[in-house]
Amino acid sequence: MTVPAPRVPGLVELLDRVERAVAASLTPATSAQGVSRDGWRVLLMLARGGGGRSMGEIASHTALPAPTATRVVDRLVADGHAYRQNDPVDRRRVLVHLAAGGREVVERVCGSIERRVGTALGAVRTPERVQLARLLDDLANPDPE
Repeated sequence: MTVPAPRVPGLVELLDRVERAVAASLTPATSAQGVSRDGWRVLLMLARGGGGRSMGEIASHTALPAPTATRVVDRLVADGHAYRQNDPVDRRRVLVHLAAGGREVVERVCGSIERRVGTALGAVRTPERVQLARLLDDLANPDPE
């Protein structure tokens, strides 16, 4: 017996389609800047933070295994997008900071993606965009219960 597909896309299908659309926009934008998707996630995290981040924080936030996170950060440092510095409070700990080159990459990629989203959501009013952003944030960061 075959179950007919629903006529209206379900949440999982919509999220899958959105993820593919984001990847289709983000991958060329990050590649044009010489940054991998994992590198992009690290740069974005560093851009949002006020100070440096530990390798543990980076690995946890990006869901990368620690050795992979280290390789990604090594590449970002080699490319001048990030730099390492000893933690002023605990000299044994090293923090990763966003360099000026990394900030430029974040600004260029975000600008490119925001233009594409702006085109796609052109008729959507600002309050609805704010609501969409809040809902997506809630979906991406569920409260642990």
